[in-house]
Amino acid sequence: MSHQRHFSDAAVKEPHSVSLKVLRHVFFPIQLLYHGTNPTPFLLSPILALPPSFGSAYVGTTFSCTLCANHDIPPPIDGGPPLSVKTIRDVKIEAEMKTPSSPTLIPLLPPGNDEGTDLSPGGTLQKIVSFDLREEGAHTLVVQVSYYEATSTSGRARMFRKLYQFVCKGLLVVRTKTSALGLGKQGNRRWVLEAQVENSGGGGETGDGGGEVVFMEEIGLELEKGLRGRDVNFWGRGRGREKVVLRAGEGEEVVFVVEEEGEWDGKEEEEGRKVFGVLQIGWRGEGGGRGSLATGRLGTRVLRPREGDAVS
Repeated sequence: MSHQRHFSDAAVKEPHSVSLKVLRHVFFPIQLLYHGTNPTPFLLSPILALPPSFGSAYVGTTFSCTLCANHDIPPPIDGGPPLSVKTIRDVKIEAEMKTPSSPTLIPLLPPGNDEGTDLSPGGTLQKIVSFDLREEGAHTLVVQVSYYEATSTSGRARMFRKLYQFVCKGLLVVRTKTSALGLGKQGNRRWVLEAQVENSGGGGETGDGGGEVVFMEEIGLELEKGLRGRDVNFWGRGRGREKVVLRAGEGEEVVFVVEEEGEWDGKEEEEGRKVFGVLQIGWRGEGGGRGSLATGRLGTRVLRPREGDAVS
C-alpha cells in the first residue's frame, strides 16, 4: 500500500529501529595459486590492517561490500519484560559513490522491489555494492536507509545516512617508448613499441617488503584497424609457465612489433600522428582479486619530410 510520508527525523532523537552494517569484501592471500619469481611475496599483514575508514583501494580494481539493514530488537531494561517491537515496512537501501570528479549512483545487487522490503524482528535486508575504481584520490561511499516505522497507535517514515571514506591509489605506472623499424618486405611501415609496467607499491615503501604484491596476468596490445602486430615476450604463455610477480618498486618490460597490413601509399597521417592502439593490463593482487587497466591511445609522431629531403 502506498503511503504519503514526510521524513521527520530532524525532530526525532530516539534511536532508529533499523541499523546499518557494512562488510568489506577482502581477499585473503592464496599462496598456492602462484609460484612467483621472487621469494616470500605473500604478506598477510597489509590485507588485515584495514582501518575503520575502509583503508585503501587501487585504481583498476573493483570496490565491493555488502550493506546490511537490520531490524534490531531492543533489549529489556533492567531485567524487565521485553519492549514492544515495532513493525518495520518498506525498507530501502540506496548508495552513492562520491569520487574526485563527480558523484555516481550505484545500482545495488540483487535488484529489488522499488517499494521496499518488510522486515520481521531480527530480519535483515542485504545489498551488494560493486564499483569500478578509475580515479585516484579520496572516495566517499554514501549509504541511505529509509523505512516506515509503525506501532499500534501511530506510524512515521524515518531515514538516516552513513558515510564511509577511503583513499584510492594508483598501483601500476606505465611508460612507453616507440621507435621506427623501417619498411617491411611488402613496403609496409613498421615500429617497435616498448612498455614498462612498474608496481608503485600503492604508496608503500619500496625495497623493504612493503606495499602491494602484484601477479601479472596479461599485457596485451589492442591494435587499430589496418595494423597487425606480434609480441616478443615469453612470460605467461601456455600452461605451467610461471607468472611474473612484481613487488613494490619492481617493473616488467614488454616489446611489441607493429606494422601496417599493406604497402605504405606515401600519405601522411592527420596531425602527423600514427595511432597504434591501447595497451591492456591485467593482474591479480595477493589474495586473488583481479585488476585491469587500459592506457590511452598509443602511437608515434610521423614527421612530414621537408621539401628537397630524400625519403628512404
